[in-house]
Amino acid sequence: MDNKRRPVMLAMMMALLLLAATPVFAQEPPGSAPPAAPPAAPPAPVAWSNLSPEQQRLLGPVASQWNSLPPARQQALAHGSERWIAMSPAERDQARQRYGRWRALPPQQRSALRERWQHFQTLSPAEQARVRENFHRFQQLPPARRDMLRQQWRNATPEQRQRMIQHVREQRMRGAGMGHPGMGHPGMGAHPGVARPH
Repeated sequence: MDNKRRPVMLAMMMALLLLAATPVFAQEPPGSAPPAAPPAAPPAPVAWSNLSPEQQRLLGPVASQWNSLPPARQQALAHGSERWIAMSPAERDQARQRYGRWRALPPQQRSALRERWQHFQTLSPAEQARVRENFHRFQQLPPARRDMLRQQWRNATPEQRQRMIQHVREQRMRGAGMGHPGMGHPGMGAHPGVARPH
């Protein structure tokens, strides 16, 4: 690889590793956020020597700065490199495509998605699982239905959104539903109007 392309390729690899470390995320609808979880213990640093040789090869571009990285960043990079190593070639291609879509987003949208991810990280494991489940259910809907629900959600006022959310909660309580509990309206855990970095 020529020297001009090397920094670009290294930056792309690092971003792909970070994306690989990022699970599906979404946003709870406004007004339904649970109380904040108690603060977690600060993340422990990851020693460079604890990384596998293959992880060290992938993370080589940051080797000289590794000890100065915040522990949370070290953990994210270590986890991302583990996931990258475990991916099939097809999964790596998909990760590269998601990264390309992420890079193409306007900075404001990327910032909003980062904030939503940070909010998701504050949820309890059970709440995160519920958000993921709702997101996957939404993804299983036919594309036309997803588009219609996204448009309804975008066009709704905050009050209308709250009524939609309440309606679906009542359906859940009655045991009714539309085949996919929580998917009668968008905004139930996984906000369908927001693209996630694929």
